[in-house]
Amino acid sequence: MAVFDPRPALIGHRGLGKGVVHGHEENTLGSFLRAIEIGLTWVEVDVRRTADDTLVVTHQPAYTDGVFLADLTETEAKRRGTLLLGELLDALPAEIGVDLDLKSCVEDAARSRLATTAAVLAPVATREFGYRPLIVTSFDPAALAVLRDLAADVPLGLLTWIDFPVGHAVAAAAHLDVQLLAVHCGSLEPNRFEGEVQQRPLDYIVDHVHAAGREFLGWCPQPDQGRELITAGADAICINDVPTTVGAV
Repeated sequence: MAVFDPRPALIGHRGLGKGVVHGHEENTLGSFLRAIEIGLTWVEVDVRRTADDTLVVTHQPAYTDGVFLADLTETEAKRRGTLLLGELLDALPAEIGVDLDLKSCVEDAARSRLATTAAVLAPVATREFGYRPLIVTSFDPAALAVLRDLAADVPLGLLTWIDFPVGHAVAAAAHLDVQLLAVHCGSLEPNRFEGEVQQRPLDYIVDHVHAAGREFLGWCPQPDQGRELITAGADAICINDVPTTVGAV
């Protein structure tokens, strides 16, 4: 069963996009709701945990004053304006798909598998998957393995970082128990690690992902690159500056 159907899906990166977009700060309720008003049917949500195991919506592990989220309670995080994951999910209509971008933390290294951030997210993901379209993505393959054990039916996706060698990414996703490969679009063009002569054509990459039985998501493309992804058969695109990019692609 396809994660993204119909396709290609346009996914709002942290809501309306990274940073502040049209007056809405990333990973805030207003940003997510505005993306939906514009017409998106999927949003991407960064997920971290507090010291007392509450899941919250934020990208960075620490605030600008150097205080780490993992050292704060739910109450302290809310006092700083951090959105709770539960509050966001309650506010999103059931037909809106959610890509939960799970952020592991250094503290997970000293925890058992059943106490990691992935384990805390597992029952939430299972519940929401019974209610709405949903996928959990992560840069951490170990976290995805925990989720596969604890949330067996939830679709999972491997994220790869900026300029990560795309051949490695495609091979890894093909042999992990995931439904999706999410590649940063910097990996799909000449970059600091792979020059032009080392780059396969985009449709070649997407075709090999599909041949492995996985779906393909390109994240953070420029508008021209977004159109190329659609032409190449990408199943989903995670976009910044939603108002501008939707019109462009």
